[in-house]
Amino acid sequence: MYAIIEACGKQYKVVEGETVFFEKLDAEEGKKVNFDKVILVSDEKEVKVGNPYVKGVKVEGKVVSHGKGKKIIVFKMKPKKNERTKQGHRQPYTKVEITAIKTATSAEKNEGAEKKTTTKKTATKKVEA
Repeated sequence: MYAIIEACGKQYKVVEGETVFFEKLDAEEGKKVNFDKVILVSDEKEVKVGNPYVKGVKVEGKVVSHGKGKKIIVFKMKPKKNERTKQGHRQPYTKVEITAIKTATSAEKNEGAEKKTTTKKTATKKVEA
């Protein structure tokens, strides 16, 4: 099962158990992150495409670490003017491990299983005065 989500202004293809590098997120290491903007969900049987997003689907992840990417050199030069500037940039990122892709049908199955295990019928007697 895989999903295409929208996060940080970009689209990412995610699979359960995979680690993905996102633009820097405001979340601490070890915390859970939820992505609600799911554009497409696919399992072995069917593909669901949203308009613009698929309803009832969430992708859950866990923040593994924060860091900076590889250094990129920005070099500007104006010919015949002896003007040169050299600048470096390192883009910050957040490494997220995808823990679950929850669809509406899987949520209903989980709730049904919980209700069956927790529901107990008790007999009550009516007392007339």
